[in-house]
Amino acid sequence: MKIVSLIASSTEIVCQLGCEAQLVGRSHECDYPESVRRLPVCSQPKFDIHGSSAEIDERVKEALKTSKSVYAVDVNRLKFLRPDVIITQDHCEVCAVSLKDVENAICSFPDPKPKIVALLPNSLEDVWSGIERIAQAVGIAQKGKDLVLEFQNQMSLISQKVKRLNVPSPRVVCIEWLEPLMPAGNWVPELVAFAGGKNLFGEAGKHSPWMQWEDLLAQDPDIIVTMPCGWDIQKTKKEMSFLTKRPGWQDLKAVKENKVFLTDGNQYFNRPGPRLVESLEILAEIFYPESFDFGHRGEGWECGV
Repeated sequence: MKIVSLIASSTEIVCQLGCEAQLVGRSHECDYPESVRRLPVCSQPKFDIHGSSAEIDERVKEALKTSKSVYAVDVNRLKFLRPDVIITQDHCEVCAVSLKDVENAICSFPDPKPKIVALLPNSLEDVWSGIERIAQAVGIAQKGKDLVLEFQNQMSLISQKVKRLNVPSPRVVCIEWLEPLMPAGNWVPELVAFAGGKNLFGEAGKHSPWMQWEDLLAQDPDIIVTMPCGWDIQKTKKEMSFLTKRPGWQDLKAVKENKVFLTDGNQYFNRPGPRLVESLEILAEIFYPESFDFGHRGEGWECGV
């Protein structure tokens, strides 16, 4: 069986299921594990992904004015690879290659056409369901169920340890985009809760909303965790002036108490796959550094600005 994965998270899922040898193509964003970089790239963004958060936001909006998608699928390469299964997503037109993109790409393919597995990860439960769907599509359904159970148990152990600490829950804001300001939704509020925090913005199972600066000031969180979509720590650090230069930033409790944290959102929180377990570990280290040390500091997160 030949598999093309057009989402970074599903590429990680396929590899965790032990099927990396069956991967024949990937998206432009698939970069983990390192060995998948050898695979042919089957997609590209239609806009320049480099620049500030405000510039990228403007380019995405402009691209969507003239096209239903911000990504291009390499139809000729897909035809050449002749995959049996193509994995994509139906979650967000901006996040990654979408179901519509793939359907349009293969409409001219001869029969039998590749089977499309379109994931819709709005919540942790959806992530687990997606893992099981991929496993079923590649003929190893039980292995998918076992992997999900393993991930759920790992998260449960962290949550149980947090509860045994019997300490007040920190009030937390997780920021997914800097300009315009956007708090993290979907599975991130669930991760915050598992790690013992009280999530202030963004709702579990729903898309990340926009947020007004005044609302952030009014809530005055104990902890601010940045995880811009698609960015690593160094890129986020360069763009933090979108927050630090705003009026009232220095007066925030999290800032005064040195509890602003930068994370590698691209490798962890933004990817609804196996490393959400490590994302939870990162939050546990941030919230309760005296009680948790999984070794992510310096690589997955660092203390702020």
